[in-house]
Amino acid sequence: MNKIKILSLMIVILIMSLININNAHAESSEDQAVKIAKNQLIHEIKVEPIDDKMVFQRFTYDSGLKFTYPEAVRGIYVTGNSAGGEKLSKLLNLVETTDLNAMVIDIKDDDGRLTYKVDPDSPYAKYADGHIEDLPGLLKILEEKEIYPIARVVVFKDSQFAKEHPEYSFLDKGKVWVNNRGEAFVNPFEKEVWKHNLEIAKEVAKLGFQDIQFDYVRFPEGFETRDKSLEYTLGDYEDVDLNDVQKRVEAVTDFVKYAREELAYYDVDVSIDIFGYAATISEAPGIGQNFSKISENTDVISSMIYPSHWTSYFGIEFPDKEPYKVTNEYAKVENAVLDKLKDKPISRPWIQDFSAPWLYSGTGKVYGKADVEAQIKALSENGIDEYLIWNPGNTYSPGVNYIQ
Repeated sequence: MNKIKILSLMIVILIMSLININNAHAESSEDQAVKIAKNQLIHEIKVEPIDDKMVFQRFTYDSGLKFTYPEAVRGIYVTGNSAGGEKLSKLLNLVETTDLNAMVIDIKDDDGRLTYKVDPDSPYAKYADGHIEDLPGLLKILEEKEIYPIARVVVFKDSQFAKEHPEYSFLDKGKVWVNNRGEAFVNPFEKEVWKHNLEIAKEVAKLGFQDIQFDYVRFPEGFETRDKSLEYTLGDYEDVDLNDVQKRVEAVTDFVKYAREELAYYDVDVSIDIFGYAATISEAPGIGQNFSKISENTDVISSMIYPSHWTSYFGIEFPDKEPYKVTNEYAKVENAVLDKLKDKPISRPWIQDFSAPWLYSGTGKVYGKADVEAQIKALSENGIDEYLIWNPGNTYSPGVNYIQ
């Protein structure tokens, strides 16, 4: 609408108001002139249809950075150490010179530490290790290089928060319980744990990350064998009329819903890492993951389908030795599950670019170019074009053709 016309209309209305105050009943020749001017102006004004997208944008956050969603996300995992260290330039070059186009960067790691420098006055400063000295600067580099940024936030595996708030963790004889790797988990039943993770997610969404990827959205592995012996609260699920398994599933699914709602204002995608085998069963009883329910409430589902992480499955005796076959069989199962959903998410699985010597008694299979390509090919043949590549040390196989 023409700004001058709007201003003119406001002046006319103001004049009318003043005249009416002075003489509520008298109608002078000046009043008539005002009426004529008002009517002419109103007839000239065209009512424009409301643009729903523009209205929505007014109520979403703008980081100031501009990223375009790739035709298909093909990304690599980047630790905080790598993102803030000398290895970053090599990883940037890898993405720039290949068909890769995204980075999944650790923001809250497996120990519960924030990998980037935080303002000393922030309540989260005590969790920060500061590997990434300038996170806004890093995002600016990614914007310039057109590399799609995904923030990895580990949720319920969190030794830092568990030690500080044992009341939100699992206790064994009054002490924070840890698994056989010395890792502590926090309690998915507790809403304070949800809020802790979402506040961190919001902070990095404000900086410009386009996707918040939540990992370890589950109870500890094997929880069904210790759920009666550990001490923990049930929060709002105390009096819910569900069995123990269903309560865990409900809590995990509700967290995913909550995360998506809380992050809607920031106009970011929410993605969830999930065990691949969760797609092959109705639900994982101990850890609380129901593949279909989680998928219905997220934008992206990222199944961890590393061949090394499967036992004998799909009729394959040693999956680590057959990356194409196990990936192909998994993709068929996942597609069948997702096709039953009304609003299915994007499938963006994690694939393997690391060797698993612990599976072998002698010299084991060494993963390289051919094995990575075999997994990509299997996904592509099943209509899955997006994927993420995991190597814990961020040392990726050279010469890979990332489109198969």
